[in-house]
Amino acid sequence: MAASSALDGALRYLSASPYRHDATPGVTPAEAQRAVSATLLWHLRILAGWQPATGADAVRALAAGFEISNTEHRLRALAADQRLPGMGGFHPPPYRLGALAIAWARLARTRTSSELRAVLAASVWGDPGADSVAAVATGMRVSAAVRLATTVPDAERWAVARLALLVGREVFVVGRRMPDVSARRAARLLGSRAVGAGSYADFRQALPAAARWLLEDIDEAADLWRAEARWWNAVERDGRELLCRSRFGPQPVVGAVALLSVDAWRTRGALELASRGGGPGDWPVEVLDAPG
Repeated sequence: MAASSALDGALRYLSASPYRHDATPGVTPAEAQRAVSATLLWHLRILAGWQPATGADAVRALAAGFEISNTEHRLRALAADQRLPGMGGFHPPPYRLGALAIAWARLARTRTSSELRAVLAASVWGDPGADSVAAVATGMRVSAAVRLATTVPDAERWAVARLALLVGREVFVVGRRMPDVSARRAARLLGSRAVGAGSYADFRQALPAAARWLLEDIDEAADLWRAEARWWNAVERDGRELLCRSRFGPQPVVGAVALLSVDAWRTRGALELASRGGGPGDWPVEVLDAPG
């Protein structure tokens, strides 16, 4: 798919895969990527449906990104209703979360950004510290990482490292100060020294071992995109190991979620590359950082 010279060629490959639902000729790259993500969510819902309570809880924690995406789009829709500028673009329908929802039923009914923040504050997501799209997105991702690390031990390494990547980008690439409440939550996994660091070098040095490996040899914050691919490669490697374990427990389920997610991430990246002309060679930064 990535070697296709145009999106239509990639979509023909996609039409013969498990991602074929809604990935029809003529769709935009964003719509095709959304179809891939929706298929992944459907597979996770099926997987969770066959699990006992502990297994379903693990899948729900691993799939939290779908509710975060729904909430971000909800906030943008509310902002558009209030006629704020800069809110155009792709407006997909919400992901159908089913039993993997955490607080989406209440979030979907909100009518203002302040009301949405109040619903988050009253749920396990916690208060994001502000009601802007950026603050809510960051706050929910920090909360999801902490919850994953504390409730799914087999995914703790992924959660801590992913949180380090999030904080590094927010503070040292985007240059945006995190709300205090999100910084305090992040410090639970990364430590107060790392979260309060004044430079990228100090941040990287202060990280715990569970996250330091991700930023090894990445000396500049501008190169953090390289950590994205490294993180996914680690998730794939760990996921295969977990999937092969034969003892009774949640490990094979966590491994299955990891491998399904990695495959969907690569497929979305291949669609993006095909839409830009495809071909061999290194993938551009934007493709490696395709949204989840």
